[in-house]
Amino acid sequence: MNQPQRPAGKALSGKTKPLRLDISQRAQLQRLATTISQQLPDPGHEPFWIHLRGDLGAGKTTFAQDFIHALGYPGRVKSPTYSLLEQYQTNGPSVLHMDLYRLADPEELTFIGLDDLLLDKPVVLVEWPEKGAGFLPAPQLELRFELDSDSRQVEIYDPHQVFSLS
Repeated sequence: MNQPQRPAGKALSGKTKPLRLDISQRAQLQRLATTISQQLPDPGHEPFWIHLRGDLGAGKTTFAQDFIHALGYPGRVKSPTYSLLEQYQTNGPSVLHMDLYRLADPEELTFIGLDDLLLDKPVVLVEWPEKGAGFLPAPQLELRFELDSDSRQVEIYDPHQVFSLS
């Protein structure tokens, strides 16, 4: 993968202040996923990386499912927790959904043929990107999901200010 990398384990932070949204209701998360899917930049010469960070149960996989459906994929969207990755052909760009939670060593990413999967210039959703530190490029968008006893929040880091979200 010939893309810029950032230091291992570092979350994306930028010069712009992150946007914080309440996503306690499923409809709010669906609306966010739909809005992002509608504002994706035209596929360029590189994959579009979206990192999804947060604790177990915070909403990462649900966001990914809603996002993939919003792009027009009609079928079941599975969590790639055990398979590590799933590919989807949508009405728009193809989507590669990765869940690195069970990754023992980031070097394992070199053995799954990720470079070949990136030839299609997909949108790449990565849950637990810190597990792939040193082998993943910096994302163009990062969502940090937080869950507490009575609410669910997401912080959105869009350093290139590609998305108009509120």
